[in-house]
Amino acid sequence: MWVRRLVAATMTALLAGCGTATAAPGAAPESGSAPSAGPAPATAYPVGVLTFTLDPGGARPLPVTVWYPAARGGVATGRFPVVVFSHGLDSLPALHAPLTSRWAAAGFVVAAPAYPHTRRGAARFTRADVRHQPADGWRLIRHLVRLDTRRGDPLAGHLDVARFAAAGHSAGGFTTAGMLTSGHPPRLRAGIVIAGGGLAGAFAGPTAPVLFVHGDADPVVAVTVGRAAYARTPGPAGFLTVAGGDHGAYLTPGRPGFAQVLATTTDFLRWALYGDRAALRRLPADATHPTRWSCKEGPPVNAFCIGRAPS
Repeated sequence: MWVRRLVAATMTALLAGCGTATAAPGAAPESGSAPSAGPAPATAYPVGVLTFTLDPGGARPLPVTVWYPAARGGVATGRFPVVVFSHGLDSLPALHAPLTSRWAAAGFVVAAPAYPHTRRGAARFTRADVRHQPADGWRLIRHLVRLDTRRGDPLAGHLDVARFAAAGHSAGGFTTAGMLTSGHPPRLRAGIVIAGGGLAGAFAGPTAPVLFVHGDADPVVAVTVGRAAYARTPGPAGFLTVAGGDHGAYLTPGRPGFAQVLATTTDFLRWALYGDRAALRRLPADATHPTRWSCKEGPPVNAFCIGRAPS
């Protein structure tokens, strides 16, 4: 099973090295974009890490941690779809490395910003700043598109800038929903909302599939909030319920639900960004105890709910 190979490989892959630097699946890339990624990887990659700060002298400097598929001497050969991952309140990108590093091992570049007023250690912490974070996420996407052509940058030539996904936990899940608003460029192909919900105007613009992950005993963001956002999505959507799950313990390796969340999110990304139909067919089977899978169809993807009736 893909996830077993991925977990086994990642434990040693994370030692590979690190460095520091300052629309719908299957749709055609945007005109003028760089070449796209090839087929979904068959084996796991070693993982590298780099960091940079976007707009360090600006009003909203954005430290970014990037996990990437690595090879000896740097980024692995080829182009890789990109996932922008958003942390929750009083959190940091590094605290989500057990998930984000495994996505990188599966063949994705994962870029995680530390938001200026909701990250742990922020000088002026305010939860109300979440409403500004979707714009930060898009600022990062635009930067990565430019960076892909920047001679000498370690990531240059390795980013599939026509295939982005947004993902996030808690306030980062709301941030992800806020990136999927009217007028968003079709290069944002999918979203993953973990223990979050929707913002005003979310789930509009070019239709993108969305995966929701939520514990049904979440005391911080009730599962009904996630279900309400799921019901609002106009396109295909899946909902992975973690039975007895709280606000995010299932994101910790070894805790109940982690293996199922990892398998489901990885297969969703493989389908949404690589067009891997086998990964799509695995989604219902990924949801073993203590998780449950439900889904609903929606344009422009037909037969999203393979192997399971829509619910």
